[in-house]
Amino acid sequence: MLRATYILSSLAVLSAVRGQGVGTYQTETHPKLSWQTCTRSGCTTNSAGTVALDANWRWTHVTGNYTNCYTGNTWNTTICKDNAECAKNCVLEGANYQSTYGITTSGNALTLKFVTKGENTNIGSRVYLMASDSRYQMFNLMNKEFTFDVDVSQLPCGLNGALYFVQMDADGGMAKSSNNKAGAKYGTGYCDSQCPRDIKYIDGEANAVGWTASPNDTNAGLGNYGTCCSEMDIWEANSISTAYTPHPCKTQNSGGQQRCTGQQCNVPDRYGGLCDPDGCDFNSFRMGEKNFYGPGKTVNSNKKITVVTQFLTNNNSTSGTLTEIRRIYVQDGKVIPNSKSNFPNLFPAQDSITDKFCDDAKKGFGDATSFQKNGGLQQMGAGLAKGHVLVLSIWDDHTANMLWLDSNYPTDGDASKPGIARGTCSTSSGAPKDVEANSPNAQVIFSNIKFGDIGTTYSA
Repeated sequence: MLRATYILSSLAVLSAVRGQGVGTYQTETHPKLSWQTCTRSGCTTNSAGTVALDANWRWTHVTGNYTNCYTGNTWNTTICKDNAECAKNCVLEGANYQSTYGITTSGNALTLKFVTKGENTNIGSRVYLMASDSRYQMFNLMNKEFTFDVDVSQLPCGLNGALYFVQMDADGGMAKSSNNKAGAKYGTGYCDSQCPRDIKYIDGEANAVGWTASPNDTNAGLGNYGTCCSEMDIWEANSISTAYTPHPCKTQNSGGQQRCTGQQCNVPDRYGGLCDPDGCDFNSFRMGEKNFYGPGKTVNSNKKITVVTQFLTNNNSTSGTLTEIRRIYVQDGKVIPNSKSNFPNLFPAQDSITDKFCDDAKKGFGDATSFQKNGGLQQMGAGLAKGHVLVLSIWDDHTANMLWLDSNYPTDGDASKPGIARGTCSTSSGAPKDVEANSPNAQVIFSNIKFGDIGTTYSA
């Protein structure tokens, strides 16, 4: 799957930024979100769970006054002539989660609204599950199972309600970056397998020097630096299509967060950097089963869906080697096994992600083998064993209009060729200006998060 780099829009005036100090104009209070840990003896509720908004959405301004450090898609070059000094001069503010960002929680449910209009207009959001007020919740998925409920019925073509894991630092990078005084409490330290360069602050420094404003996004741009780490996409979806995808990296600490520049960030060679940008995806529609997922289909996206993902190891232990990532759905009291790939002339039918599946699909579709070159499932598992942070987001795509998820992609490919068709959306759909104008009330609801031993987090 050719997956687009996250280029995320935020406030038109209170501009999206990853600052490093802490402001005093808005108290930061994390919305509560309970979740459960499960064993053979049953499930225990963690009622202390909360979520924190990513720093890239927050207002950043000069310490002690209201002067913006970043406005629209450009830096204040008077303040930010130097990356390190910029980080020291600028602070992050707390967030008004509901009125500004459209983020609400109720018990074990999190609702992320797409467009929120108040004094300013906010587009999308990204939040992290917290273990405490200042640390992210870390998950070791090896030989474990992760389950959640999701409602994507209000997500049309061009949108993505995503739940995934990335190998961020638990403290948001505070320990290794002396300039970072905000930390996980204020959503700092993001990274993923796209090595995104739209992040405003990385490793305690601004990304201002060399920043180029986006030609099609009034709130975003690209800096000289990116931030890489391994990524496990549990759920990338709208009401039309869904995919789950591991992305291994050969960064420090078996896939841990690492600042990149130039070719390390997969620029100009998409496949010559520190991470696998494509991943090994399982999208049922792309795998030839076009009636499995979607409105009114076997897994009916008009209704709430329970999504189960199992991480199997060679010796059934957390210290083993990752050998398989298996998907199960539950809906209307019925357990629904994942669909199987359906290209009998290309490769055998398979219903989970294994190294053999990835080899067969990459060869059959003629895709680049960056997944294998970056270590495949073994490297993915090595990263997962170090602990990953849970990310939940809603976003539109200024790079490829989300066509890689829900339409024919690349758009000049023959839709009858295996691997090109990924969903029923038109190749003219998904343009952010259209989605934002026509579907401002879109939303995704994640709920009932459970993590535990294999076979303990769901039932029919």
